[in-house]
Amino acid sequence: MERNQAIGLVLITVIMVGYLTYMSTQQQEIQTETPQQVEKKTEGKKTITETTPVVSDSALTQQWGSLSAAAKGDEKRDSLANSDISVTFNSKGGLVESVLLKKYLTDSKKPLYLVDKDISSMSYMIATNEGEKDLAKLFYVPVKTDSSISYKATVGQGQYIEHKYTLPKSGYVLKYELKLIGLSNIVKDDMLTLKWNAHLPKVEKDLIASRDNSTINYYYADGSDYEFDYLPERSKDEETQKLNKPVKWISMKQKFFSSALIAQNNFKDAYLKSTTAPEEDTVGVKDLEATIQIPVSDLKSGKGNYQFYFGPNQYDILKGVTDKFEKNLFLGWPVINWINRFIVVPVFHFLEQYISNYGIIIIILVILLKLILFPLSYKSYMSMAKMKVLKPEIDAIKEKNDGDLQKTQMDTMDLYRKVGINPLSGCIPILLQMPVLLAMFNFFPNSIELRQEAFLWADDLSTYDAPIWLPFKIPFYGSHVSVFTLLMTISTLVYTWFNNQVSTVTGPMKSVSYIMPVVFMFVLNSFPAGLSFYYFVSNIVTIFQQIIIRRFVDEDKIRLALEENKKKIAANPNKKSRWMTRLEEAMKAKEEEAKKKRKK
Repeated sequence: MERNQAIGLVLITVIMVGYLTYMSTQQQEIQTETPQQVEKKTEGKKTITETTPVVSDSALTQQWGSLSAAAKGDEKRDSLANSDISVTFNSKGGLVESVLLKKYLTDSKKPLYLVDKDISSMSYMIATNEGEKDLAKLFYVPVKTDSSISYKATVGQGQYIEHKYTLPKSGYVLKYELKLIGLSNIVKDDMLTLKWNAHLPKVEKDLIASRDNSTINYYYADGSDYEFDYLPERSKDEETQKLNKPVKWISMKQKFFSSALIAQNNFKDAYLKSTTAPEEDTVGVKDLEATIQIPVSDLKSGKGNYQFYFGPNQYDILKGVTDKFEKNLFLGWPVINWINRFIVVPVFHFLEQYISNYGIIIIILVILLKLILFPLSYKSYMSMAKMKVLKPEIDAIKEKNDGDLQKTQMDTMDLYRKVGINPLSGCIPILLQMPVLLAMFNFFPNSIELRQEAFLWADDLSTYDAPIWLPFKIPFYGSHVSVFTLLMTISTLVYTWFNNQVSTVTGPMKSVSYIMPVVFMFVLNSFPAGLSFYYFVSNIVTIFQQIIIRRFVDEDKIRLALEENKKKIAANPNKKSRWMTRLEEAMKAKEEEAKKKRKK
């Protein structure tokens, strides 16, 4: 036998002997414990047998003191279900262990558990005469009816802790009552500290978008100016916030779903923390933590009434839960928010009742909005047509002033005054349409209605379509090609070309109008396919609108109308519009200031 082989055999022998010795020791330790079998029953899962070691009564009394009577028992699971959710409870702690959303799936088409013991936990820390105890580690006896379940932990004669849950026949709200009865000589009149931890796993296709739209929202209960607030969503750093005044509700909000705890009688204060998963983590979104202070006096007096919300961030559902709860769905800032709330969302939901294809719904939505905004589009086009008719005279002014920008502006304003044109008349209709454009920009990325809805080659309109993947990553663009974004860019370039046919813009500004659509192609490549498709259809409809308007616009008639205006204004030269008077005064003041600077 060679020397190396001998050394190898010795090493293998030592390892095997050590391993067997270790396993023998572990087996002896396990056998010294008396196993207590506990059945774990969860909906849609096999029954799992768990073993827990039995601790002696003296050890329990030493650890739990006056609460030791509830420190041992059987760990059992029960559930309540309605048409929307299924909630599983554990008798150890008397808490919610898992919540299944029946009408939704993850991006990998698996059941969507918004709460699960592997990703979330709760503890109820309370100050007693024997020190701080966690009520979530006690054992409770369940009493179940069709729509409610009560968990009671009896610690003495007339002394008990009770968790009661009631689930309506439909909806995502779980009513919750917490009572501490007859425990005045055990529990101090202080605060119960509820610690709620939630690890948000990936349930959507776009992990980056999920991280950028997950946070903790909260709503103050004191009627202050800043009633609703949240931890920064897009921050990559750890975010914390101490809430030093009464809080009505706290919501752990994901991109399309929220888990929230709502108080009927307010929480005293809270501490919140949000930690974004590292970039290399391909399954984690964020870790959210909430430490909530609940007055014990409420729990002793029967005022410990709360609600859990486990459900989608859908406007019509959220607004019926509690005060300002619909703010868990961001629909834009004021004005934009109003357009979404009172126009876009109602129209969208009305169309949903009759049409199941969301691509067609988007097309109809575009046509309806374009019809409403047609008068503004027509006015904007007519303003550009008037400018085009005046282009030869404007060019003559530029040539006459030979690069003197100040004089050119003055003479151009004088020309507008003579023919009765307000140069802002073309900009105002476009500006008035901007809120609608921005409303769509906020509606589509946050619309759960589009989640996992397919159209053409896009399998999910709530995220980017990616029928083409590149073998490399382009900076600011990504490694996928969104075809809807590509079509949007092409249609925008065509629309820009149509506009430039009647526009008086020349030089570098004309080139910029072609560059911007390409810039937006990079920006919107990872945005929802529904948004890019909306902009694409909107561009196509606008191009057809312009073609139709152009057929009915006679530039010769416009020129004659401007000549008539020129004659009328010439006959009454002192009559000026208030806007034109202010504009001329501003231009003169600017010219005087320029003269002073030249003299200096």
